[in-house]
Amino acid sequence: MAVGKDTIWERFLQPVVRLFIDEPALRRFYDSVDWEKESDRFRNPTLTIPSYYSSQNFHGIQKGYLNPGAAVSYDPITQYVLAPNETWVRQSLIDAIRCKPKRILDLGCGTATTTLMLKQAFPEAEVIGLDLSPYMLVMAEHKAEKVQRNIQFKHGNAEQTGFPDGYFDLVTASLLFHETPPAVSQAILKESFRLLKTGGEVAILDGNQKTLRQTDWLNEIFEEPYIKAYASGNLDAWMGSAGFEAVQTTDVWLIHQVTQGVKPIAGEATRNSAARSRFHAPDTTDLGEDLEGFPAPAFGTMA
Repeated sequence: MAVGKDTIWERFLQPVVRLFIDEPALRRFYDSVDWEKESDRFRNPTLTIPSYYSSQNFHGIQKGYLNPGAAVSYDPITQYVLAPNETWVRQSLIDAIRCKPKRILDLGCGTATTTLMLKQAFPEAEVIGLDLSPYMLVMAEHKAEKVQRNIQFKHGNAEQTGFPDGYFDLVTASLLFHETPPAVSQAILKESFRLLKTGGEVAILDGNQKTLRQTDWLNEIFEEPYIKAYASGNLDAWMGSAGFEAVQTTDVWLIHQVTQGVKPIAGEATRNSAARSRFHAPDTTDLGEDLEGFPAPAFGTMA
């Protein structure tokens, strides 16, 4: 198990943010839920949790998201640290979507904040949220029921979802890739390509890779084990390698980005693959670095 770091977040920022959070109310909610019983409703007994997820602390919490305290504290903290405004940032993903999807898969859905926004934007669509943490799914379902949104939640790995080929019109991920090693992010994109219908769209919201490369000090704020490797990569190139076309990245408030791609028809994919082989941009990801952290923390453990 990774040992927690004494981060700038823990030393200076967390005490300030806690002034704005009703911790007694969070404690009451935490104590009102039988987390093991509720998470068992989602838990997939055949799922093997990957070591990159289970062996790391995220945001100073032992076991990271495999801890019910993270599920309770994630939303109250994220609303203050996802600058300049959490809703605006997540809405940038929704606004960028060009298709009119009938089936949507939100990978690494967490507590379902973006998933709920997708359902609101596309109320007739079938929306599914998938996450590796059954505790986050307990919180996600609670939020969906509170606002009466019909969303399915599945305990699963975004690298191998188990859904059939060509099942979805839209695959999304918000603030997921900076929390996975680049090789895993690329595997997720390949799985997304498999899951999409021809003409289907993928849309990824995350930290701005260009900005993160130039602001090393941000990496010291929160405990994020894979952020430097994410920042040194190129999401456009990863999407191209997965087979996506019409790839474009849009800066969002300078510190975030939305990257989109489309699954082309077979003939176009073959022709464009040949073009890419002649003009392929190298992937500069360095998987060997010691890695440190950036956004969306959840403080402390309530266990």
